[in-house]
Amino acid sequence: MFFCCCACMLQAQRKEQLLCDGWKFALHEQKGAERTDYNDSQWQSVSIPHDWAIYGPFSREYDLQSVAITQNGESKASLKTGRTGGLPYVGIGWYRRHLNIEHFNASTNRAALLFDGAMSEAQVYINGQKACFWPYGYNSFWCDITSLLHSDGKNNIIAVRLENRPQSSRWYSGAGLYRNVHLIVTNTTHIPVWGTHITTPHVEKEFATVKLRTTVENRDNTHKLKLKTRIFDATGNLVASRTTTECAPDGQPNEQNFLINHPA
Repeated sequence: MFFCCCACMLQAQRKEQLLCDGWKFALHEQKGAERTDYNDSQWQSVSIPHDWAIYGPFSREYDLQSVAITQNGESKASLKTGRTGGLPYVGIGWYRRHLNIEHFNASTNRAALLFDGAMSEAQVYINGQKACFWPYGYNSFWCDITSLLHSDGKNNIIAVRLENRPQSSRWYSGAGLYRNVHLIVTNTTHIPVWGTHITTPHVEKEFATVKLRTTVENRDNTHKLKLKTRIFDATGNLVASRTTTECAPDGQPNEQNFLINHPA
């Protein structure tokens, strides 16, 4: 088990915050809920992760389908239920949250929201402007929100609209922001979300090889960068380190290779 730590050698900083508390939630469509002046005082206060369907009401009617199960030798369709546990996952839900980022400046910082899972058809708004859309509820996704944020600690509003459509799942899928939401703030020169790709081409008891490809965003290309990677074992001991003295151009991967003795 390895932990890789990569850093651009220009006093780069990366701050990640779990946005667990402070959310407001409302079931059903809420016209204009993405606006900054929308009044959500009557909404329910929730923490993330949150699944609106687990609170009911539950009914076998949500699961009814007319189907013949050929594997059981059936030739005629009949009503069956239980497919999604009778949970009311179909529908629309809205989430809102205030967000203040101290000392944030769009000219020197980048900001992203990372959603580990949002079920489903996620539309994400920042200060009334759409930041991104992600239809698939099982995959994580992220969006760059830098240009939509206020600077100097001013209040921002996150709004997320989710919709589970009828017959969109053959099992219980979950509903809402059912996994964590992360705020990630970096310098303009930074390793982006999912900017590292790690493989282990060769693994034996005596040794293992590790190949790491790291992408660095350096859009103005004015900084001369060094990329230093350290690999630690499960107990926190340093087992390998490598420094690339000249990073690849903006957006191009930097490849580093390591030999790990006795990886087990």
